[in-house]
Amino acid sequence: MADTKSFKLPDLGEGLPDATIVEWAVKVGDIIRLDEPLVSMETAKAVVDVPSPVSGKVLKLAGAPGDVIETGAVLAEFEIDPNLPQRAEGQDTGHHHGPTPGKGVGTQDPAPDDRVVASSEGGAIEATDEPQPEAKSEPGARADSGTVVGAMHSSDAVVAEQASSAGGVKAMPAVRAMARKLKVDISRVRATGSDGVVTMADVKQAAANGSAPMGSARAAEGEGNAASSPSSAPRAPSPAGGRRDADQRTAMSASGKPMRTQPPSVSASGQPEQLKGVRRNMARVMADAHAKVVPTTLVDDADLHGWIGKQDITARLVRAICAACKAVPALNAWFDGDRLVRTMHPHVDIGIAVDTDDGLFVPALRNADVLDAAGVRSAIQRLRAQVEDRSIPASELSGYTISLSNFGMFAGRYATPVVVPPTVAIVGAGKLSQDVVAVMGGIEVHRRMPISLTFDHRACTGGEAARFLRALLDDLALPN
Repeated sequence: MADTKSFKLPDLGEGLPDATIVEWAVKVGDIIRLDEPLVSMETAKAVVDVPSPVSGKVLKLAGAPGDVIETGAVLAEFEIDPNLPQRAEGQDTGHHHGPTPGKGVGTQDPAPDDRVVASSEGGAIEATDEPQPEAKSEPGARADSGTVVGAMHSSDAVVAEQASSAGGVKAMPAVRAMARKLKVDISRVRATGSDGVVTMADVKQAAANGSAPMGSARAAEGEGNAASSPSSAPRAPSPAGGRRDADQRTAMSASGKPMRTQPPSVSASGQPEQLKGVRRNMARVMADAHAKVVPTTLVDDADLHGWIGKQDITARLVRAICAACKAVPALNAWFDGDRLVRTMHPHVDIGIAVDTDDGLFVPALRNADVLDAAGVRSAIQRLRAQVEDRSIPASELSGYTISLSNFGMFAGRYATPVVVPPTVAIVGAGKLSQDVVAVMGGIEVHRRMPISLTFDHRACTGGEAARFLRALLDDLALPN
């Protein structure tokens, strides 16, 4: 009897409970070799290529694109081929379903090809020769191992992801995800990358000029088949009394009487949608924050009347938060509600809320207290670009010490932003307005910015929060 193996979905980083299938690189019956791409999975942090743990024939695949697979559940089954390369007996594969001390990513694969097969971004990778900056961490803390797939060991080496060639198209997992999001048929996109790799720019260009719309080739093929089929016939009209089409709906019934509405509990006209990826994780994080934090919000208006010339509003907000953190360190802190332990930080890492169609990302602006305005703007642009193309490392989406939500760039004056543990405070900036202000001897029109400060009342007092807000408003009022 042939030897078979069930492969369970490993922890793809930071203890996430599940991941969503994006695209299979194989189908049932295919022969796959050790460490070749098996499937692309979307987590709350990134799109990750999961390599095959064995060489052999694919017997079963657990789910279709869009299905959610729980960590530890069977992902695929294989019939092992003893004539193809296999991982040595007892050799560490790196697959696990929870934190494993001393196991990380980025070192050489012990397999004969001597390739690095997994990184903090996921996918097959190769080591680069260029020097890279060292990761920063707190003293005594182990470096974030990030995504854990394939055969790997602990290391601080910096590596680069390699494009997979699923479906005959060479592209990074994030590029494939963007193509699906933009409804672009990646197999029809003109590749400009080295070795025929489809880049993010190629996909966006195809979406902009409409040169590779999703499904157009299949639609054309379907029309041809329908035209040539002698049995094809027009669809019969719906029977009398059936539900009207959307464009035929009116406020009156067929008898001329007003339509009776039904309570929401009777029926739902929309299509239920299971949350996946970033939105799924956002729902969990928000529910956890609601259950654990005791939030209180203070609001006030920053008077910007004294500003001289054009200034970067986001950079001014960042500088004001840093000034307030220096004046009142209690809000630049983490709080452990289970052990009732507060940790105040000497540095300021600001989590900048970034809204996307996929959900909310909060990348960390590191060491904001030592950046000038140009440095703040450059760092924020880099983080936004990484969020947009889903290339941002998981380590950059955690570890911030305080948060900023600049929702006023869309709409809204005041809000009650959500504090996400372990942080204890978040600043919300509302929409700028021209307000009539009473001054000595009369009235004036001043440009003002509504500011909302939500804080965890378990970790800091109302007086500390009020003094923090005062320091923030004072810095924003400075001329430049």
